[in-house]
Amino acid sequence: MSNKLITVIIPVYNEEEHIKNCLESLNNQTYPNLEIITVDDGSNDQTLKIVQNCNVKILEQKHKGPGPARNLGAKYSKGEILVFVDADMTFDENFIKDLINPIIKGETIGTFSKNEMVANYDNVWSICWNINRNLPKDRMHPKNYPNKAPVFRAILKNEFNKVHGFDATGEYTDDWSLSRKLKVMSTLAPGAIYYHFNPSNLKEVYKQARWIGKNEFISGGLIRKIRSLIFYSPPSSIFIGTFKSAKYLNLHFLLFKFTYDLAIFTSVIKSFFGESKFK
Repeated sequence: MSNKLITVIIPVYNEEEHIKNCLESLNNQTYPNLEIITVDDGSNDQTLKIVQNCNVKILEQKHKGPGPARNLGAKYSKGEILVFVDADMTFDENFIKDLINPIIKGETIGTFSKNEMVANYDNVWSICWNINRNLPKDRMHPKNYPNKAPVFRAILKNEFNKVHGFDATGEYTDDWSLSRKLKVMSTLAPGAIYYHFNPSNLKEVYKQARWIGKNEFISGGLIRKIRSLIFYSPPSSIFIGTFKSAKYLNLHFLLFKFTYDLAIFTSVIKSFFGESKFK
């Protein structure tokens, strides 16, 4: 295995609940040569204090969203390969090794993994989240997900620099912007296993759905906005929520669906008035 320096970049914004576990699992990787950079995106909780007690490089910025935070981390990185993760992720000990292996072999400029597992799969609202996405309760992607993806989990730094990094819009889909600008998809890194938390209470469901509702496929352009207002309207929400609650014998789903759709609906309405795109 190569011993190239790998830089892991983590944008953090009010992640006091998860960031310590994320950093601990990165420090336990079997790949030995890691630089870990956390970019605090203007947190107003205890996130920064927790990170300061960990052995990682810390950068700070005013709240601008994950895209600008990742770009800032990349600017000060030293690694030949950049790995982008979220603060609410944890990782199998071989995750980095498996993720970068196709890049090290020269097979691709960047990779992703579809072995993204749900960390809190036994939580009732997490289960509802996956029912809403038509997924099994323990996976973030279906098993038949394609072997190409618009998101780079790892990428050669020189390729990242060619297009000046991510778009700085802070939108939900800003991590797709590398693929769009490079005009190439990331390729599958088999075996790279990691874990991601679904929203675990209704407050988190609403907050995450509000952000999802800001993305271009839901609130971008007049036609999409009108279509979304119909699809996420209360009558539609109650109909779909009742149907899936009965189908999956899950009474919580009706309340989940109403909360989720209300958040999306609110984001679409506010998009007409120029609401900021990032969290």
